[in-house]
Amino acid sequence: GWCTMFGDHAAHYGVNAGIPKTLISYLIRWTAEVVFKDEEDARVVLLDILETPISPELLPPKEGEIAQKTEERIGPYELHDFFTYYFLRFGFAPSRIARLALHVFEDRYDLATIKMWLRTYLTRFFYNQFKRNCLPEGPKVGLTAISPRGDWRMPSDASPAAWLADLDRVPDTL
Repeated sequence: GWCTMFGDHAAHYGVNAGIPKTLISYLIRWTAEVVFKDEEDARVVLLDILETPISPELLPPKEGEIAQKTEERIGPYELHDFFTYYFLRFGFAPSRIARLALHVFEDRYDLATIKMWLRTYLTRFFYNQFKRNCLPEGPKVGLTAISPRGDWRMPSDASPAAWLADLDRVPDTL
């Protein structure tokens, strides 16, 4: 889940730390449709949560609309979760991840779009490592985790330069 620096990160147990956002969406939908299939009020609330754009800020709406939608700023979570899986689980280079993503998401994203969001992902991943070094305790749920107490070890001042250079070698179209 979302974890703001010096907000909720140090005061809580990171129950969702190892669960990708896309999996959380599937779990909420499954809970609504299976667990609460006969409880209309609960089901409607859960489905409404899924339809609400994710926003880290508790900003007042502008003309009834959420002011900041995270996926519009950093890219689709389905791509981020894909990038994370292949980056952490297999250590694939960005050029390989981009080509795999094109194959998997060819009906939704072209290569230039995948590269744009992968660049954003890599830059944010490296420059925000310092936040992961002080994550609250939490379970390891899947095969990969970014907790410094588990699988992931990375210096806070690591540079994404080599990874971005590899991505730069990928053409915008094939």
